[in-house]
Amino acid sequence: MTVYESGTPDPTSPHRPPIVQFESVTKTYAAGTDRAFTAVENVNFTVEDQIDHGELIAVLGPSGCGKSTILRLIAGLRPQFPATEGEVRVAGSPVAGPGADRGMVFQGYTSFDNRSVLRNVAFGLECRGMPREEREERAREWIGKVGLDVDQDSSKYPFQLSGGMRQRVAIARSLVLSPRIMLMDEPFGALDPTTRFRMQDLLVDLWREQEATVFFVTHSIEEAVYLGQRILILSSSPGTVVRDIEVPHPDRPAREMQREPTFVETVFEIRETIEQLEAD
Repeated sequence: MTVYESGTPDPTSPHRPPIVQFESVTKTYAAGTDRAFTAVENVNFTVEDQIDHGELIAVLGPSGCGKSTILRLIAGLRPQFPATEGEVRVAGSPVAGPGADRGMVFQGYTSFDNRSVLRNVAFGLECRGMPREEREERAREWIGKVGLDVDQDSSKYPFQLSGGMRQRVAIARSLVLSPRIMLMDEPFGALDPTTRFRMQDLLVDLWREQEATVFFVTHSIEEAVYLGQRILILSSSPGTVVRDIEVPHPDRPAREMQREPTFVETVFEIRETIEQLEAD
């Protein structure tokens, strides 16, 4: 598996503003006090707005290096937003807060306990004022797309679902809104290995269909190498981007691809980099 440093965009492509751009971004909590803590410092990277497809970017680094802070700065979620210094842009405009163009899936299960699967998935469409019949039709479509049984699972409540099923609901609830950017903060971290493989394959399929840009934070190097077209590696806190590399697109099931010698070699190379960062 060939790994190489990320290059510049194709100069022959029509000019479009980058879908995400960080320019010298620093985030310090409680700035100006004796409790000040800098999570990320001088972060710079650009994700181009590709025609007819988006990139899947995995974010790796030692614990506490600010991976989630980067996602939440893109999402416009407080208290991570706004940046203390620098600027975060989405589609050429500074991030001003949350927006429907960005969907987020968290590690914890975030379904509404008092809503059925159908009503959970339809929630965002309801907030947009979409008529009930139309939003429920679209919600059923997405319940099926994420691999749930439309007839059997639509009327269930979150407490009746397994962890993997609840994450499928969370993904459907975000993608039903057709966001340009999906932000995923360790969404599969609590799943058993078999379910995790299935969810990785599902994400790849949905990403190809939706053509969205996906940022995926994970502690699993194997997961990052499998899912990512591009991997951002952050230093220890305060986090900054120390490597920006590209890896081959996932073109086989996760269980199969992650057994290949070239895949394992890439994982070990990145693991050595992160271990060195943690030791410094």
